[in-house]
Amino acid sequence: MATLEDVQATIDKGGHLGVVSTVRADGSIQSSIVAAGIAVHPVTGERVLAFTTTPDSVKLRILRKRPKTTIVFQPDFHWASVEGEADLVGYDDPFAGVDADGLRRLLRDVFTAAGGTHDDWDAYDRAMAEQRRTAVLIRPTRVFAM
Repeated sequence: MATLEDVQATIDKGGHLGVVSTVRADGSIQSSIVAAGIAVHPVTGERVLAFTTTPDSVKLRILRKRPKTTIVFQPDFHWASVEGEADLVGYDDPFAGVDADGLRRLLRDVFTAAGGTHDDWDAYDRAMAEQRRTAVLIRPTRVFAM
């Protein structure tokens, strides 16, 4: 089985855009593109695959009910996927052990892990609060890469 280092190598090769898939109640698959990266879980300290999303996204509504998910990165003929359970940490998704300051720091960490930079972190923090963002932290159960 591959490791998160293999996933990082794939991201480094082709960028932070990945396709995340969730399972609808009827068993069909819902997929969308996200900017993601490897971050540290704020409670467990484990390395996770992370991205943020808005409260009106279909993927977040699905993950609240069924947290199993897979994300795939594919820069060329190489690819990497991470399958696992998602922890949701956000303004509308409180998580034990993460307070308001911890959420602010986590959203910054996920943003930078996904390749983002910002010149005004206070403005970024305000935007995340206004958008009611949630961090999706995928705890890997299977990692594949080619």
